[in-house]
Amino acid sequence: YAVITGGGPGIMEAANKGAREAGGISVGLGIELPHEQGMNDYVDLGINFRYFFARKTMFLKYSDGFVIMPGGMGTLDELFEAVTLVQTQKVPSFPIALVGSRFWGGLVDWLRDTLVEAATIDADDVALLQVVDTAADAVDFVVGAARTMRANGLTRTPDRAE
Repeated sequence: YAVITGGGPGIMEAANKGAREAGGISVGLGIELPHEQGMNDYVDLGINFRYFFARKTMFLKYSDGFVIMPGGMGTLDELFEAVTLVQTQKVPSFPIALVGSRFWGGLVDWLRDTLVEAATIDADDVALLQVVDTAADAVDFVVGAARTMRANGLTRTPDRAE
């Protein structure tokens, strides 16, 4: 698998480094912001975007699944864009893993206990999110779900050797 991140430091850099060290392609999709750092040193293919919507389209277009780490407003924006496009069937479904039950648990509870109860979303919408606690669990979930989707003819990308 290739790994696509925002190309920045921290967890994004770690993901890009891991992809490169494992022999995969390491992609960084940066955004032009006044205080944004440049691409990390482990990005093999880096593209900078001026607009968030174009960047989010690229994340969605070339992904078989998402692993969402704890983050801020940008992370929430990207997460909810992905969930909304899957929920409205504007893109084929793909697995979405939220890593860190302590971080994401309250949000998922709020979605279920407030939005589902208020009938502003369906319980099926919350079911699009899988909360996990380890990187291994995230990989197992995303890879397993992507394989199941391919086996059922719901593939986003052509079959490839694994």
